[in-house]
Amino acid sequence: MKQAEPWMLSARALVQAYRSRTLSPSEALQSVLARMDSQNPRINAVVTHDRDAAEAAADASTRRWAEGRALSALDGVPFTVKDNIATAGLRATCGSRLYADHVPERDELPVARLRQAGAVLVGKTNVPELALHGSTDNALFGVTRNPWNTALTPGGSSGGAVAAVAAGIAPLALATDGGGSIRRPCAHAGCVGLKPSTGRVPRSDGFPVFLHDFEVAGPIARNVDDLVLAMHEIAPWSALDSRAAGFGQMPFTVPPHIAPARIALLDALGSAPVDADSAEAAQDAWIALEELGHRRVALAPAQRAMLVQAIAAINDKAWPVLSQSGLAWLMATRFEGREGELSGALAELLAQGRGRTGADMMDALDAVRRLRDMLALLMQDFDCLLLPSAASQPWPARQTHPALIDGQAAGPRGHAIFTSFVNAAGLPALALPAGLGATGMPLGIQLVGRHGADGWLCALGRQFERARPFAPLWERTAMHESGASGTGMQSARENT
Repeated sequence: MKQAEPWMLSARALVQAYRSRTLSPSEALQSVLARMDSQNPRINAVVTHDRDAAEAAADASTRRWAEGRALSALDGVPFTVKDNIATAGLRATCGSRLYADHVPERDELPVARLRQAGAVLVGKTNVPELALHGSTDNALFGVTRNPWNTALTPGGSSGGAVAAVAAGIAPLALATDGGGSIRRPCAHAGCVGLKPSTGRVPRSDGFPVFLHDFEVAGPIARNVDDLVLAMHEIAPWSALDSRAAGFGQMPFTVPPHIAPARIALLDALGSAPVDADSAEAAQDAWIALEELGHRRVALAPAQRAMLVQAIAAINDKAWPVLSQSGLAWLMATRFEGREGELSGALAELLAQGRGRTGADMMDALDAVRRLRDMLALLMQDFDCLLLPSAASQPWPARQTHPALIDGQAAGPRGHAIFTSFVNAAGLPALALPAGLGATGMPLGIQLVGRHGADGWLCALGRQFERARPFAPLWERTAMHESGASGTGMQSARENT
């Protein structure tokens, strides 16, 4: 195989090349920009960018490396930012006509920290309208497509972020996860992503918060090591969180070694449909972790029933109430009289939100409290919960959700049943690729840990990743074109 081009390199590999003087940040950026020019017309992942500013930042980084005064382990590394995160001097729309001309004066804190570390902002990635759907399409920029198959969606709301990383447009992306928006798209595009613990990544100077503390900011990458580099910069110290005594004084650390862990599997939620390949990928990952020295723990029937019931309460009550009421609050406090600028789907969501009562909200918050209490007790019996990241594989790009999952009818959030409860509980979750399904599309798993165990999860995920490496799309394409390894259409049990 020919020598890797700079756009193919991980963040860690780029920094090693900068340090050895075999590559400069300016050269790396030009390679990434050329890749963007060739791939973005196919997938519509990056919707706003400022080449002059990016080149100036890369040139400044090049000078720092030449003078031996690099700012951090991410100095000169290109990254993208999801378009619901504020970026100073660069349009930030949240995928909505309400913000069509919005140019923030200040970076949201995670962006500021990455720029202070010397990382180079390449551009903004597409989101669904107000980041409230599980596929990525909006009236401002249109539909984002999956690099693995452009007829299909990369999911949402971080669809543009994963599409960019998977296509080779920067090795890192900063995104958000309010109900699975990092983890499900990572599964659909073969990426690695971290949904941090609530309070781990401080945020300020951003868009109005209308998903309560469900939404957190986190990184997306091609490997765990790059996630760790990003977390060291955006979360060197956690924000205060009243649910974890002393957590506000803990730095983000990844243990070099971890003791054998007790891992429980949840690959189904009652009668809710789940794609067979996705469930099989989770089952296979459970076995793989046991082969690495960890212990498989079976949930007792009573434990499973309690967990399924609590998750259903979040999916059926808490998430709809929160998202609908949050939208109603946003429109009432920021955009009264501008309802006509919402799409039909968001207008319907707004009407539902306006019909919600205080009792509905208290009922939702009670479901969240009961989930958190139940998980605190349940996770005394295991260290990690393993689940599929998504209940379905990707669906046609212009559809908001899959109509069928495993041959059964599915509603708008049927694909998202495994993710929202993690946000409600405030727990960290690491999304990892887990092979390809029968259709040749990526499959993904998530590892869910105790609150504050973000670094521990990364250590566990790194073990899994090294045992089951996942080749990026361009490597598979090159192997296919050379005839080196067949078609590259792997089953859920094939990870190399």
